[in-house]
Amino acid sequence: MTSTTPTTSITFEDFISHYGDNEQYELIDGELIDIEPTGVHEQVGAFISRKLNVQIDRLNVPYFIPHRCLIRPLGTVSAFRPDVIVLDEEQLRQEPLWTREPIITRGETVKLVVEVVSTNWQNDYARKYEDYETLAIPEYWIIDYLGIGGKYYIGSPKQPTITLCQLIDGAYQKTILRGGEQIQSPLFPELHLNTNQLFAFNI
Repeated sequence: MTSTTPTTSITFEDFISHYGDNEQYELIDGELIDIEPTGVHEQVGAFISRKLNVQIDRLNVPYFIPHRCLIRPLGTVSAFRPDVIVLDEEQLRQEPLWTREPIITRGETVKLVVEVVSTNWQNDYARKYEDYETLAIPEYWIIDYLGIGGKYYIGSPKQPTITLCQLIDGAYQKTILRGGEQIQSPLFPELHLNTNQLFAFNI
């Protein structure tokens, strides 16, 4: 997602009160982030959601992809709006805020998170990576279809890249995918999705 310079510092409660229903904003360390996703960015997210929903139906598992959802890592003043998130319906009864707001605080409720990268790539590769790992979210995909992340994360020369993060022994193990490679998902082992299908949106 594209973001502007944070405009103010607010509490989590103030963020929910004033911006919780406004998909234009998320909160990172008390900083209000104005999100301005491009049309292509939204296409990529929608394409991934469609593919994952097919797998959810095929497997007949109690998972779903909400239209709107916030992740609040406890102990932080942050509220992330993931581009795609797969939730476990059976865990929702343990979520303290869910019946009032679409807010997730427990990593056990989340099966998979996908972030589609644009100009705020630092958040996806660093801050969100750390918090999703701390929450013990089992899978985290970073879809950098433009190839704009830092060279430390995607290598040099820069090119479109997908980073698959799988939680093993409490830490993410990363697999870097480039052109023509297949996405391997432990959650959806029969998913047929390769990098070229996502990189094709970079027009």
